Amino acid sequence: MAQHVIIGAGSIGSNVARLLAERGETSLVVTRSGSGPKHDLIERVAADASDPVRLTELSRGAKAIYHCANPPSYTSWPRLLPPLQNSVIAAAKANDAVLAITGSLYAYGPQPGGHMNEHTPMSATTRKGVLRRELWEQTLASGVRTFEARGADYIGKDSLSIYSQLFETPLKKGATAYFPGDLDAPHTFTYNVDMATTLVTLAADERAWGRAWHVPSAPAITVRELVKRYARAAGRPVIKLVALPRFVMRTAGVAVPIAREMAEMDYQWYAPFHMDSSETQRTFGLRATDIDVAIREQVSGIRLEPAHGAR
Repeated sequence: MAQHVIIGAGSIGSNVARLLAERGETSLVVTRSGSGPKHDLIERVAADASDPVRLTELSRGAKAIYHCANPPSYTSWPRLLPPLQNSVIAAAKANDAVLAITGSLYAYGPQPGGHMNEHTPMSATTRKGVLRRELWEQTLASGVRTFEARGADYIGKDSLSIYSQLFETPLKKGATAYFPGDLDAPHTFTYNVDMATTLVTLAADERAWGRAWHVPSAPAITVRELVKRYARAAGRPVIKLVALPRFVMRTAGVAVPIAREMAEMDYQWYAPFHMDSSETQRTFGLRATDIDVAIREQVSGIRLEPAHGAR
């Protein structure tokens, strides 16, 4: 039996498994395809984690269950996230395991000046923000030992966010990038390895249980500065950036569901967006990794093409 069960093998789940293996602890990674990192201390299994009976069985003897799964499309959240949350709660309760949840900042909604700390009220009115709040409140009410580690948009190798999706291809080709937001608004970015480190550290510390914490993250920088650093790390000219007016995505959302889902969250990109993680740092002695380390790792995973027309 594995000491830890990890739901999902994306950049967070995979990094959690690797960190645990480095500490000499065994883990079982659960995905529909049976994917995950290869290591002697990491077992992989193909299973539907939203099946509470199956997940409870797979979690026998586990000290902690790490919920690191996130449907890649916003449009599938209402259908896929609630049964998955029900299942991880049931498995944690049946096995008396700590439930470590990978969270986001969506539940807060827009805040004055874009500032958020762990005590900011969850006042979201967007569909996705309300869903995130309800899932967290459900988990707290279940009585399991749990916590939620909340991070901002991810950077780092294999990370998936609007930023990696919009900038990686232009960086590969030396092409123009079109961004639906303010290029000069400060924004917090979270290194995916720092999220994994926070999850593993807090799962073993009872001071973390029963509340949400913010993942230590570097000071906010603008998207324009982020792209400059991407280019520097890649040894390439800085790509041209074009800021899209706010109405573009909203207009497209009339006919395109994913555009509508993105437009709902655009308050994050057209205004300052600051996540304060100082309480987590003080309590657990964790520190954010230098943002350029995360950027270099992310760029190292991009297969660059000969640059044409880069500016």
